[in-house]
Amino acid sequence: MAKKKDAKKKIDWLQVADTLLLSRAIDDLEEAELVPDKKILYQFSARGHELGQILLGMQLDQPNDAASAYYRSRPLMLTLGLSAEDAIASGMAKSGGYSDGRDIGVVCNMPGNEGVTVLPMAGDVGSQYTPAAGWAQAIEYRKKVLKEEAYSNAISVILGGDASVATNGFWSCLTMATTLNLPILFYIEDNGYGISVTSDMQTPGANIANNLYSFKNLRIFDGDGTSPEEALALITEASDYTRERKGPALLRLTVPRLNGHSYQDNQAYKDEELLKKESDRDPLKTLKEFMIPDLISKKKWDELEEKNREKAREAADSAWNRPDPDKDSLTKYAFFKEGDEIQQVGGLFKEGFEFPDASEDPSPEKQRINIVEGVRRTLEHELDINEKVVVFGEDVGAKGGVHAATMGLQTKFGEERVFDTSLSEEGIIGRAVGLAYAGLMPVAEIQFRKYADPATEQLKNTGTIRWRTANKFAAPMVVRMPGGFAKCGDPWHSESNEVFFAHMIGWQVAYPSNAQDAVGLLRSAMRSNNPTIFFEHRNLLDSKYARKPYPGDDFIVPFGKANRLREGEDLTIITWGAMCERCEAAADESDISMDIIDLRTIMPWDKEAVFESVKKTNRCLIVHEDSETAGFGAELGATISNELFRYLDAPVQRLTMPDIPMPYNVELMNHVLPSVEKIVERADQIVHY
Repeated sequence: MAKKKDAKKKIDWLQVADTLLLSRAIDDLEEAELVPDKKILYQFSARGHELGQILLGMQLDQPNDAASAYYRSRPLMLTLGLSAEDAIASGMAKSGGYSDGRDIGVVCNMPGNEGVTVLPMAGDVGSQYTPAAGWAQAIEYRKKVLKEEAYSNAISVILGGDASVATNGFWSCLTMATTLNLPILFYIEDNGYGISVTSDMQTPGANIANNLYSFKNLRIFDGDGTSPEEALALITEASDYTRERKGPALLRLTVPRLNGHSYQDNQAYKDEELLKKESDRDPLKTLKEFMIPDLISKKKWDELEEKNREKAREAADSAWNRPDPDKDSLTKYAFFKEGDEIQQVGGLFKEGFEFPDASEDPSPEKQRINIVEGVRRTLEHELDINEKVVVFGEDVGAKGGVHAATMGLQTKFGEERVFDTSLSEEGIIGRAVGLAYAGLMPVAEIQFRKYADPATEQLKNTGTIRWRTANKFAAPMVVRMPGGFAKCGDPWHSESNEVFFAHMIGWQVAYPSNAQDAVGLLRSAMRSNNPTIFFEHRNLLDSKYARKPYPGDDFIVPFGKANRLREGEDLTIITWGAMCERCEAAADESDISMDIIDLRTIMPWDKEAVFESVKKTNRCLIVHEDSETAGFGAELGATISNELFRYLDAPVQRLTMPDIPMPYNVELMNHVLPSVEKIVERADQIVHY
């Protein structure tokens, strides 16, 4: 009995009850009326999960705390200050809410203007983990490197279901948390099911806590999420453990999922006995029994219940009366553009960092350098002038990168600012997202283009953050990515496939052909308020063609501004990357007067320069290394044909790789790549069409 009385003194249980009853009232209203009436189209009930989330939310009281939530996290959001009207309006896809009608109503976020930040969740299960690790690392960085005491007690909390522990994101985050001893609390709500698949199919023995007791630097807590006393004790102990910097912790609480996975799920895969057991464990029942009569009378409880039903009803009516989102502004926030309103959370712009003046006019040194040295010197300078820049990836530290582009940087700037990561591209990019949210400028390296494939989920989500949160959040970053052929080819290290990233909404894509442009574009990317994919072509890293004098520490190349490599009258050639060298060599070997345009960036691409050239020459050849079908040349060709048809004296043509992977054998590789001879031959065909 003493334990029970002590527990009742530790927290405002009336607030807990009030929030739980509001959450349940919203679920009741949605399920009984709003979904059947098609006022809400996607509904995910939190019924059964509420108690632990509310108790957890009440522990998050530091302004630099972050929570990385998921689609069943509305009770947490209500605890942290989300209004009932905004909660319901999000489900109704009305103005305001989480996303201004752009995303599913349960895909939550909350800028921490006056309290904890709830990081933008995504629709992918498990994608919430690694960004939270990035935020946790940023907590330590801002505390230790930037000496900001406000981060001393902050923690990063990640909410996930039992099925999410099977994902790459969970294991990558677990590796980061334990190897770096980060202030992370994993909060696992185990309801026994991932939709219809039971927990024993997600993790051996159906209990992730049991499987992780042997993990070094990880404290495990495990218990019942429907018992007010036990849940409070475990949540308090776990959050205190993490906040006191004893290390990361994992708390697993068992809870019943009292509804289907979503409204459409009738739970036919559960038998009646199980449904009865789950109903008996309803945390609303257990909380009511716990509080009556010691903390509240039955009459007062009923009044509180009725008050929250009315509150939910009024909130739903107000939400439904909100206007629909403005259709004319739907394309807004895909990219940040000069003059736009700055996002509420994330990036250097929000931090108010002021860069030194930059210039598009180079101040060249005498000695020519290669692209590797250009990248290294640019990273070094930006690290030097901006303490919020961090550089990381596999082997970028002591080794200096597999391509030597980060050589010596860790020695100069230390392991907190230039550091190695585990072999997890999902973790590298997810970490970068969290670091960017926390106001840093992450520069991540993926060793080869093909190796980015495991990070596709995080990369795609990163580009859409600004748009799907209606400019509440953004994650500006740079992802350096060598690719393309070199001394030989192969399907793994020599892939180009830049069009894949051009198609990922929200990303800038740079593809320099020489050291000067590499310097200018990388500096622009590191000072941008948008995320950038920065390609470094392997065959150009140390080639004679790509060597240029270092253009100075103030030099930039704006995105979307092409470079005219050759002036000509007969034919426009559009190219980028390693094909620039071959196109120039073709111009030297041909009698045709070629206007050669190096796009330099393919997202955005310089339509003005391309159109000006095509209008002059009336003919166009697009040359790129990527395969033909749906390559970026197809986009260029379609745009030119559509908008400049009356200027063309011949069809727009493409010269590309065939639709096969890059072969390893050197002769085979050279056979399939656009060669100087092929460019000359195709140019002649177009001019004499």
